[in-house]
Amino acid sequence: MKLVSWNVNGIRACSKKGFDDSFAALDADIFAIQESKMQEGQHVLDLPGYHQYWNYAEKKGYSGTAVFTKQEPVQVTYGMGIEKHDHEGRLITLDMGDYYFITVYVPNSQNELKRLDYRMEWEDDFRNFLSEKAKDKPVIMCGDLNVAHLDIDLKNPASNHQNPGFTDQEREKFGTLLEAGFIDTFRYKYPDLTEAYSWWSYRFNSRERNAGWRIDYFVVSESLRDNIVDSKIHNEIYGSDHCPIELDINI
Repeated sequence: MKLVSWNVNGIRACSKKGFDDSFAALDADIFAIQESKMQEGQHVLDLPGYHQYWNYAEKKGYSGTAVFTKQEPVQVTYGMGIEKHDHEGRLITLDMGDYYFITVYVPNSQNELKRLDYRMEWEDDFRNFLSEKAKDKPVIMCGDLNVAHLDIDLKNPASNHQNPGFTDQEREKFGTLLEAGFIDTFRYKYPDLTEAYSWWSYRFNSRERNAGWRIDYFVVSESLRDNIVDSKIHNEIYGSDHCPIELDINI
C-alpha cells in the first residue's frame, strides 16, 4: 500500500503549480494534505476514484487538512474531540477497518515562541489521543509535525537551536511520542541519512542549496514495524515549500 502526505501550503496555489499532475503520478492509495488554507466551496479537486474528506479551519485562509482515499473508510472523524483544539481544522481520522489513518497539521510555536505553551498542551493531548486509538487497532499517522527531531533533521542545528520547530521542548515531546509505542518510519529505514529534508524556506535560495528541515513524518504503531517497506521523501516534486513524503507498507 502506498500512502502519501504533503503540506501544500495552500491547495489553490499548489493547484496552479502542478498539484494534479503530481497527485496522478504518485498514484497513492491514500493521499493526505495539510495547510489547505481554504473554506468549503472555495476550490474543487476533481480526483476520480477517490473519496474526499476535508477539515476546514474557522479562520479563513488558515490551516486545514484533507484526505483522499481509494478505499471508503468505515468512519471518519474530525478533530480530537477537545474543544480548544478543534477550531483550526488540523486533524482527520479515518477508520480503515484494520487500522486508523490519521493526518495532522501540528500547530507552529510561532515567532518568539509565543504559542509554545499551547503547543505543549497540544502535544500531550495529541499523544494521548493516538495512544487511545492504538489500544483499539494499529495507527498510521502522517503530516506536518512542525518539529525537526534530531540534529541531522535540519541543515543548521546550532544556529536554529530554540527556534520554532527546534526547541528542546518540542523535540522532547516527539521523543516522548516515540517512547509511547510509535515509530518514525523514515529514521527506522534510514537512521543515519543526512541532508534529507521535506521543507525549505522560500528565502535565501534555501531549496536550491538544500538548506532544509525534515518536519513531515509518517509515524506508525510499533506493531507495524515489520510491515514497513520504505519511507521516502520526494524532494524532486515542487509546488509548495514542502515536498511530498511517502510510506510503503504492507497492511
